[in-house]
Amino acid sequence: MEDNNQDNIKRQDKRKILASLIVPVCIVIAMWTVKLVEFAFHLDLGDWGVVPHSAKGLIGILTMPFLHGNWNHLITNTAPILVLGSALYYCYPTLANRIMILTYLLSGLLTWIMASSGIHIGASALIYGLNFFLIVSGFLRGNKQLVVIALIMVFLYGSFVWGMIPSLAEPQHISWEGHLSGFLVGTVLAFVYKKEGPQKEEYHWDEDDDEDEDDSVDGDGEKPYWDVPMPDVDEITVQYRLRH
Repeated sequence: MEDNNQDNIKRQDKRKILASLIVPVCIVIAMWTVKLVEFAFHLDLGDWGVVPHSAKGLIGILTMPFLHGNWNHLITNTAPILVLGSALYYCYPTLANRIMILTYLLSGLLTWIMASSGIHIGASALIYGLNFFLIVSGFLRGNKQLVVIALIMVFLYGSFVWGMIPSLAEPQHISWEGHLSGFLVGTVLAFVYKKEGPQKEEYHWDEDDDEDEDDSVDGDGEKPYWDVPMPDVDEITVQYRLRH
């Protein structure tokens, strides 16, 4: 029986892992498809990114995560999307779709509002949003599993903080505004949804009077020797016998 239960748990966990990969893999496929189309037809779709404060640039809110300047840019963003996306869907299955969609849209919109110039492309804003949601949410909830995930994200992507510093990002033509937008969106969403989804484990020790009562009776219906009440002092008779 125990072996069957363990097998069922393993199968359920395997299905959960596979399910958590569906959306991130679809995003990555879309990213690579766009780049392959650009390469095959000698196109440059970078102009369809976020153009700040421009009505035309609003379309970039939808297209920005799927557009990349070169193959290295695309490859760099592929692994974080898979890792962070699958972690989101595995740990927060009931929240994941909302967090993914809101991070996708709001990080692009905030980039459009905050940035001053240029054309902003790439999945970095989405990546930053997912990363900081997982980190902040894990520590806010205090759930052991989520705290471990948060620590792993800090270890893997803690250096992301440098990408939000203009003096470090601008010389490399990196959109620090997009990074900062993702950070703000992910952090705010972690606070907004902290009461939903998995929470900190709480242990309650309930005393069952019926079980205690049953435990105090042996198989013959008699109480064990240690549970026999002490007799009243007045009922104790002491007999003395004198030897001659």
